[in-house]
Amino acid sequence: QVQLVESGGGLVQPGGSLRLSCAASGFTFSSSFMSWFRQAPGKEREFVAGISWNGYNEYYSDSAKGRFSISRDNAKNTVYLQMDSLKPEDTAVYYCARRSGGSYRSTYGYAYWGQGTEVTVSS
Repeated sequence: QVQLVESGGGLVQPGGSLRLSCAASGFTFSSSFMSWFRQAPGKEREFVAGISWNGYNEYYSDSAKGRFSISRDNAKNTVYLQMDSLKPEDTAVYYCARRSGGSYRSTYGYAYWGQGTEVTVSS
């Protein structure tokens, strides 16, 4: 069965960095578009970054552009999210997801989700 397991979250000070990882199994990772979403308390889940199957194309939300970087290692079935210059408003649970169709920016385009990893940006 499809499994997505995120790791790497934690508490970090404003301006700091974190690298999230998502280990995938149960499907052909190397042919799948993968994304990171996040959900802050009381808010809807929102798109953060996405990457094409071969890593050639990357997509970012306006809030992530210039600070976050998505990458993947198809040999390790893992997708990463490097987050730099973190701000308190980046505090959220971060989820990786496998795209199934439709708009890559919409949660409706994803049938499989991980359990999430919590990121807290606070001094």
